[in-house]
Amino acid sequence: MELTVKNAKSVNKEIEVAICGEQGGDPKSVEFCHKIGLDYVSCSPYRVPIAILAAAQAKLSA
Repeated sequence: MELTVKNAKSVNKEIEVAICGEQGGDPKSVEFCHKIGLDYVSCSPYRVPIAILAAAQAKLSA
């Protein structure tokens, strides 16, 4: 995934890259997605609060 994001953004700096699925609500996945430069994650509604908290923590630790 990291290589794909780097290659895509090197060709088109405005491209938005995202994932969709339950991994989008897992804190470790959110941290990884932030690290590799994904723009969005999507998950089921009950996991949204966890994903928001994980995204904030990933942003603060960067």
